[in-house]
Amino acid sequence: MTANYHTHTWRCRHAEGDERAYVEAAIERGIRVLGFSDHTPYPFPKGYVSGMRMRPGQLEDYVTTVLALREEYRKDIEIYLGLEAEYFPARFDALLDMVKDYPLDYFLLGQHFLDCETTGAYAGYATPDPAFFDRYCRQVMEALETGCFACWAHPDLVNFTGAAANYEEGMRKLCRRARELDIPLEINLLGLHEGRHYPQERFWKIAGQEGAAAILGIDAHAPEAFCHTETAERARALAKKYGLSLQDTVRLRHPAFREKD
Repeated sequence: MTANYHTHTWRCRHAEGDERAYVEAAIERGIRVLGFSDHTPYPFPKGYVSGMRMRPGQLEDYVTTVLALREEYRKDIEIYLGLEAEYFPARFDALLDMVKDYPLDYFLLGQHFLDCETTGAYAGYATPDPAFFDRYCRQVMEALETGCFACWAHPDLVNFTGAAANYEEGMRKLCRRARELDIPLEINLLGLHEGRHYPQERFWKIAGQEGAAAILGIDAHAPEAFCHTETAERARALAKKYGLSLQDTVRLRHPAFREKD
């Protein structure tokens, strides 16, 4: 594994260690391309404070810190500036406006919520509700279609426990569209390491059948995450099992300039 685009910072309030520690851990592990993608701030209604992402006032410091490390370590590693973003339809344009003047390299799609964080349910909770799953799939499809996202992180996070036929139909459409749009799907090493409900083999079977490209994502919330080499081997075995095309790097583009692609 020579590249990782899924790296968090202390600003999201559920990760630890400073940025320099992540960079040095990545270099020691043999990573040649490191993308920081902390949870993006979002222009939520006045008074709402998210408990799982940086605040809008922290964005400037995040950008400055990552760019300074890029320059300092330029001879040792390639560093990219990204954000893990969710697609909240009613507020997405405001998010793009917020970040348009920053030199971002990419958005990572990490869709944790249906609708919006302020009003919708967390998609990782088990649910047999086909209406919930259908709405989630439609929201992700809209996200993919925006042209703003370079990669889809933990695409199997949604925890649908209903009919297998419903799951297959929804995920097959999404995997097919991701392939058509050249958006790789992330096999999430954090979920694998911690034994979460994802990666889900049923999803990756579908992804392989649809010819989707895959990429490994450490989803680092601590510098020590770069040391979990056995997890990467398990992820490679999963990719091989389902005939997935495993790639090291992704095509990057500033999310707010999608119309220029």
